[in-house]
Amino acid sequence: MMSVKKIWLISLLAALMSCSLLLAASKTGTVKEIPEHEEIEGPFADGVDVTDTCLDCHEQQASDFMQTTHWTWSSWQQLAGKGRVQTGKRHAVNNFCIGVASNLDKCTECHAGYGWKDDNFDFDDPSHIDCLVCHDTTGEYKRLAGVGGVADLTVDLEMIAKKVGASQRHNCGTCHFYGGGAHAVKHGDLEKTLIHADSKLDIHMNQDGLDFQCQACHKTEKHQIPGHTMSASPAGENNVFCEDCHSAPVHDKKVLNHHSQSIACQTCHIPSYAKAEATKMAWDWSAAKKDAKKHYDEKGNLDYLPYKGRFVWQKDVKPEYAWYNGKSGIYTWGETFDPGKELYLNWPIGNKDDKQAKIYPFKVHKGKQIFDTVHNYLINPHLTGDTGFWENVDWDSAARIGMQARGLDYSGKYGFINTVTYWRINHMVEAADNALICGDCHGAKQTRMDWSSLGYKADPLYHAGEARYLINE
Repeated sequence: MMSVKKIWLISLLAALMSCSLLLAASKTGTVKEIPEHEEIEGPFADGVDVTDTCLDCHEQQASDFMQTTHWTWSSWQQLAGKGRVQTGKRHAVNNFCIGVASNLDKCTECHAGYGWKDDNFDFDDPSHIDCLVCHDTTGEYKRLAGVGGVADLTVDLEMIAKKVGASQRHNCGTCHFYGGGAHAVKHGDLEKTLIHADSKLDIHMNQDGLDFQCQACHKTEKHQIPGHTMSASPAGENNVFCEDCHSAPVHDKKVLNHHSQSIACQTCHIPSYAKAEATKMAWDWSAAKKDAKKHYDEKGNLDYLPYKGRFVWQKDVKPEYAWYNGKSGIYTWGETFDPGKELYLNWPIGNKDDKQAKIYPFKVHKGKQIFDTVHNYLINPHLTGDTGFWENVDWDSAARIGMQARGLDYSGKYGFINTVTYWRINHMVEAADNALICGDCHGAKQTRMDWSSLGYKADPLYHAGEARYLINE
């Protein structure tokens, strides 16, 4: 049997064929096997062993990948009022499991690498890239939970390696459908039903229609994938916009094109999110109690766990709306606050007078989480493993271990504060026939738009001078 290295050297034609197949996959959603990968030979001891084989031909791709935030979970960004700040998943504060410090063994289940369970992980070692999690076309690949990202050896790694190809929705969804600790928890507009979407769920990902894979919109070069969450990339770098494909004017009606100066496409074309599965809308950590019993709501959603607290789930949710210019404000670790007020962990930047801003739809998630009552800043609790909160339900211990890992002082006194996070809604796009109509947002009977919170004195349709742009501008 010929080695992978030999095949790579002798067959330029095969390489060109591979490129054409990958291009076809990205355009049509149809994934085809790449012929030379059938020459890959096992057995493989673990995922690292597979990656070593990938590196025989793909050293440059590995180097490119190691420059991405999917690998580093970190970047430096210039933020208004804060200067140059280290951002990314490693540094972000959220309303779910709060922070990754001391919890890496669990959080890195969604890192595209093997073995990142503590601060000793070598980010310069390409053999620890998990190629399969993004390029498995079989749907069979699995990773073990709670050990810093390790391939599940009960699956046939050789078979999977032979059939690698362009990423599909299920690859991206391995992490993005399960962020926040379980399915459909975090985003609201990302869930596993999108793998086999119909036109009602998402017009772009409809498997009987356009059947877009994620990279159709998140156009990728050298493994750099545009698009981001507001908390991880508040500077708004590498945004993805509908206008990237739908150049203005989009509509036949002048009034709709006029609206698009102030209203994001998503606002009208995503009337609701969490359309197939309920999403978590609130998480109260203060309700955690060691001897309590788990509980399900009337619709079968797990709404209480003794070691996590109380949850609120909702399905088919109407978004909340706010001005957004592509940039976000964020709370950073160690930043003090007024404990008597609700704490916003992130928020969209923009207002009615900001010509770069448009009205966007958001999922607004409410939390209640631990903070230091002396220092008046949030605590990054230690949650995982034998010494973690999920095992012993001891807030004081969780605070001491977690804050040591975060590098912040813990006073020994803690309480709980209400928190808020914004999640921009971009997926679950509906066709024009199902988009919002005038009466959904305008008129005495509408309940969708809070015009006052958007900076208007009243409904701009009925009050002269309230509209941001004149229709003839």
